[in-house]
Amino acid sequence: MQYDVVWPKSPLATARRPLAPRLTDGLAGKRVGFLWDYMFRGEELFPVLARELEARGAEVVGYDVFGNTHGPEEAQVVGDIPSVIAARGIDAVVSGVGA
Repeated sequence: MQYDVVWPKSPLATARRPLAPRLTDGLAGKRVGFLWDYMFRGEELFPVLARELEARGAEVVGYDVFGNTHGPEEAQVVGDIPSVIAARGIDAVVSGVGA
């Protein structure tokens, strides 16, 4: 008996890009932005994370500054992310994606 085998993984649709550089000198004095798709418990999780980051000297920019990355304005919100990061002087981003 013989079976045909098909690889279930599709080819990459976009080229891989290098990751952004990591913060190497700690969080003190850094500004961290939160992104959220408003899907799963971010209203509970982000305040806990914000307290921990602030305890390490970071300033937090809340997800409300960016908007809902999954709502009816998704394309606009996601398209604006780079300009919001630049305008707010954000050094790093935490992106919360609901499940």
